[in-house]
Amino acid sequence: MAAPSVKGFPDFQRFKILAKDDLTSLLDQSPGKKDLVIDGDLMKPLDRIASVSLLKQRGVDKIFKFDGTLKSMHGCEQRVYLVQPRMTTMKAIADHINSDKNINFMRKYSIIFVPRKLHTCLSVLEYEGVMGYVTLHELHLDFVPLDKDILSLELPEFLKSFYLENDQTWIHSVARSLVRLQALTGEIGHVHCIGKGAKMVNDLMNYLMKRDNNSDQDFSRHEIGSLILIDRDVDYVTPLCSQLTYEGLLDETFGIKCGTIEFGPEVTGKQQSAKLLLNSDDAIFEDVRNRHFSNVLGYLSSKAKLLQQDFDKRHGLKSVGDMKDFVANELRRLKEQKSVLANHIGACEQILGKKTKGGFEEYLQAEHSLLEGTSLRENVTYIEELLFKQDNMLKTLKLICLLSLTQDGISPQTYKSLKTQYLQSHGFEQLVTFSNLKSLGIVTEQETGSQASTPLNKVTSGMAAMTRRSTFKTLCKKLSLIPKSEDIDLKTPTDMSYVYSGAYTPLSCKLVEQVITRGGFTGMEEITKCLPGGVHSENHVKRSKGKSARQDRPVSKVVLVYFLGGCTYSEITALRFLGRLKGYVFVIATTAIINSSTMLESVMEKPPI
Repeated sequence: MAAPSVKGFPDFQRFKILAKDDLTSLLDQSPGKKDLVIDGDLMKPLDRIASVSLLKQRGVDKIFKFDGTLKSMHGCEQRVYLVQPRMTTMKAIADHINSDKNINFMRKYSIIFVPRKLHTCLSVLEYEGVMGYVTLHELHLDFVPLDKDILSLELPEFLKSFYLENDQTWIHSVARSLVRLQALTGEIGHVHCIGKGAKMVNDLMNYLMKRDNNSDQDFSRHEIGSLILIDRDVDYVTPLCSQLTYEGLLDETFGIKCGTIEFGPEVTGKQQSAKLLLNSDDAIFEDVRNRHFSNVLGYLSSKAKLLQQDFDKRHGLKSVGDMKDFVANELRRLKEQKSVLANHIGACEQILGKKTKGGFEEYLQAEHSLLEGTSLRENVTYIEELLFKQDNMLKTLKLICLLSLTQDGISPQTYKSLKTQYLQSHGFEQLVTFSNLKSLGIVTEQETGSQASTPLNKVTSGMAAMTRRSTFKTLCKKLSLIPKSEDIDLKTPTDMSYVYSGAYTPLSCKLVEQVITRGGFTGMEEITKCLPGGVHSENHVKRSKGKSARQDRPVSKVVLVYFLGGCTYSEITALRFLGRLKGYVFVIATTAIINSSTMLESVMEKPPI
């Protein structure tokens, strides 16, 4: 068994090794010189598992980013496409092949589907008459380790595909990733499912493990004690809230792609941009990533002063030997730290600049009062003002979503008014967006009952709808999601709510806390009946025939929390805090890292170009 990589975390770098080996094996099946055409969405995940030099060693001549608008491509006599299984992509590849056929220039074509080939894609290739010209492969990337405690499938389309389109394609990929994980870390002893998709994943995982069962498997090896699968539709509120931790704000402001961020000249202060890999290897980032933003800039400034003091030590060096030693051992490290620190300070200044203008404080106040269920009339008026000003369409839509989710829908009169104003401000193609959000249960219209037939009854029923107890309010009360104390110490927090300035504790994380505290869902009946999709628990612990399970590391305290449909950096931060508070090691797996904007954009109708 491989040793844990850091402080009790299983060694997830093994996933990178497996993916790299699988990729090189597939490339070797096209011996000789070849061009590699990569799906844009796979560029960054590929960077995490294989270097350009490695690809060159496997015969890759040129690397192209896939462009679906091109009808033809030039290149050498072998071409390998590394793409996600999309029908539009297959049509574009077919166009490339048919273009070559028309000029009697035939290459050897291979398509590597990530993570798997789909029947719909094969149908397109057959319809276009090119199936006989291509060799098909699959590359299961499974998890991309973004950090010691973060695993991502890099499948942002899961949310729209599963929850909106009821497409179960990616359930297989999630289940397979868990089977692959347990092949590396041992069987997970306890499984808890929150939501419909979670139960489906668990059932398929059990089937795949039973089908592929190895009788020689060592059941004494349990690097992960528990698995909690949670559906995103159980908690849409949390990802819609404005993130206030440093890592969360970096994602919302600049966008973090597969653990990498790119800072432009406005941050670097130079003409060129800078790309940073954000993980625990960066000591400065590790120190500030989980902090509330209000405590970041001051900390970085004090760090800069200490760094300058280290630089100034060179003036006190008296001998040539001391100077040589400083240059050889310290100078490079200090320069690297100075560069990284300057980038983080520049990023903070950009974030601060954006938050101090554009009415952010007023927006945050409206958001928090929606979570508390107070000042509803004032909040509706505020949303209408944003629509009148034609403010950012996502910004306004987030508040409409929160209004609906926290009230179990919007009263018919208010719903029609806000919808009409939104369409007038941002285009009538957004009718599709409202339809999608309704199907997801994010923005819905309350049913007021048959008694609301007369004008007077319509008014009274509308008032009642705005003040009734919603499912969210019930969960807030049962789980204490809204802290009673307004005096939350953001510098040395004692509660997960600090990630949202003490205004709200993430529902998803509170559910995880309840499950690990109770060892399941016993005693949570009043809570679980408010959750869509139901809950389910299983015990997979088997008694070992040989020696007892390892005693040097309490694996029962290692918990894998798997989000279906994506999770935010704020939720990851909250779970890290919970782990420190309760003495658990949390590993967060997700289909993708999301934020409020990326979640809504994935289901919005794109405006015409």
